Amino acid sequence: MLTEEQKQLIEKINLLKKQKNAIILVHNYLNPEIYEVADYMGDSLGLSKEAAKTDANIVLFCGVDFMAETAKILSPQKKVLISRMDATCPMAAMADVNEVKEMKKTHPNANIVAYVNTTAVVKAEADICCTSANALKVVESLPRESPIICVPDRNLARYIQLTTARDIILWPGFCHSHHFITEQDVIGIKDAYPNAKVMAHPECTKQVLDHADEICSTEGMVNFAKKSEANEFIVLTEVGMVNRLKRDIPEKQFYSPKFSNEQAGICPNMKKTTLQDVYDVLNEEKNEVVVPEEVALKARKALDRMMELS
Repeated sequence: MLTEEQKQLIEKINLLKKQKNAIILVHNYLNPEIYEVADYMGDSLGLSKEAAKTDANIVLFCGVDFMAETAKILSPQKKVLISRMDATCPMAAMADVNEVKEMKKTHPNANIVAYVNTTAVVKAEADICCTSANALKVVESLPRESPIICVPDRNLARYIQLTTARDIILWPGFCHSHHFITEQDVIGIKDAYPNAKVMAHPECTKQVLDHADEICSTEGMVNFAKKSEANEFIVLTEVGMVNRLKRDIPEKQFYSPKFSNEQAGICPNMKKTTLQDVYDVLNEEKNEVVVPEEVALKARKALDRMMELS
């Protein structure tokens, strides 16, 4: 339930959006009260598409840093703001641009696929970008004779490798929220809800994915749950996704495991944004995202190539 203070902030934010011709993009993992001011909610691919096509003057991104950078690259003429400057992505930080350049030298014939969860400077070194929703399609679009370097998530890369049998060079990065979900966590909740379908994000480990009825992006989870005849679902991704699913499909039940590792299932950086942050940033037009033009032009090529496939 929203508090009176939250309701008042929502009204103020919606008024500001009209006055400033602004759009607010909200990732699925944010706290549910932020959904109330979203013009679009979704996963990285959906948010990327919205950023590219919006005619708003201001784009306020409620998520983490690489997402707002991507929005700026795709909409360079727009003023792009981020709800929290300190909302960073630890996995994106695991792909250092200098290490990527060295990897390119070591494997000169390889294609580099940069997960959208990377910094702009890493995207600028890539041949093409991908998200969890389109990673398989992206990899299949590349020449079969060339090896592929996937950065930075090794679990997503391993899932693609096993699904496509392509020659993929794994980067050692991972997402804490997904990587530390254990097989025992999954077994425990499956025992508690034996009739529930298991939906898992491909950033989870293979041991976890082996228990899944559906492996998909967060937006893929919404679509799967809507179409499925099942009424109960176990959700193996960041816990905020359960809020989104309950909001969109209230007639069905969604469960998260009781995680044995405190780093599993939650992204603290995604939880930093408050309604007050959203109001302050939009009101003052602060926290503007800037990407150097040279970097943006190179990164845009990799993103555009991905978008053409989507």
